[in-house]
Amino acid sequence: MSPSPSPSSSSPSSVRAFFAVELPDGLAEPIADLQSAFADAPGIRFTDPEQAHLTLKFLGDVAAGDLEDVRAAGERAVEDAGVGPFDCTVEGLGVFPSLEYVSVVWAGIGEETEALTRLHEALEAETTALGFEPESHEFTPHVTLARTDDGRGKGLAREVVRERDPELGAFEVEEVRLIESTPTEDGPVYEPIETFALGSG
Repeated sequence: MSPSPSPSSSSPSSVRAFFAVELPDGLAEPIADLQSAFADAPGIRFTDPEQAHLTLKFLGDVAAGDLEDVRAAGERAVEDAGVGPFDCTVEGLGVFPSLEYVSVVWAGIGEETEALTRLHEALEAETTALGFEPESHEFTPHVTLARTDDGRGKGLAREVVRERDPELGAFEVEEVRLIESTPTEDGPVYEPIETFALGSG
């Protein structure tokens, strides 16, 4: 089994999906406040604070007939990771790929990265076994705040990232979700497909 080759081939017979930890509603306001610091940067597109999440494994287009296998892979991965509920702090700022060429602006995660990395690695192992592409970069837990269309706003983005070290808040991670992403004119809309509760650790 393999994912569909590209987003352009999406059809009703496939869904665009990823595994993630969703952030609670209470963090939407501090995320929006932080995004406002970048508001004057030209060519920047903000993510919806109310849909903020921490991606553990992006799958891309998944054939509808493969969804059951993906669900089962997610269940095995969360169990194999051996991670119980844990506290997670959203803090700090960073960019991809570098401050010289800002493509994505993100908020980071505090010291609780070990549990997230274990979940990511378990999901990576299970999904690549199904034929999905392995990650091409080292896993960096983050919450995407904005994306840039070009280099016009990189100066302001670089300045804000260098000068600010925000603490957005903490929450308890109790589950991982398989999420469908549906593109719209106003940006993607995310809907959960399946929820996997963390175990006792």
